[in-house]
Amino acid sequence: MRKGRAKKREVLPDPVYNNVLVTKFINNLMLRGKKQLATRIFHDSLAIVAQKTNEAGLDVFLKALNNVTPQIEVRTRRIGGANYQIPSEIRPERKIALAMKWLIEFARKRNEKSMAEKLAAEIIAASKEEGGAFKKKEDTHKMAEANKAFAHFKF
Repeated sequence: MRKGRAKKREVLPDPVYNNVLVTKFINNLMLRGKKQLATRIFHDSLAIVAQKTNEAGLDVFLKALNNVTPQIEVRTRRIGGANYQIPSEIRPERKIALAMKWLIEFARKRNEKSMAEKLAAEIIAASKEEGGAFKKKEDTHKMAEANKAFAHFKF
């Protein structure tokens, strides 16, 4: 017997920036439960962003997050022995989660010295609509556009 849906956990806003998105991002950034390290990396990277762009670090971060947030994605569905990529809208929570994961994933792949520098560089790139995470969003949208013909197979 299946139980109901899992309850959504309330995340407390970040003490420095007083923003829930920042806390969620730090939680995604964290490895092996080392939250203090993740927090330091994030705050250092926003300081680097503020220094390089001469804007508020949080504003640049929120702009970057907004730029890499996807609107639609493709989901695979098997119909009559054939697999189709069906474009579908994304739930608001999933949009933000994907954007954060992509930012972190592509920041880790960069080749600057420290993780704070890598993250800062990726945030700056994303805010200018470039970089790996933004390209991933564009590719996702192109894929959905290419498979628009199968939209009538919606779930």
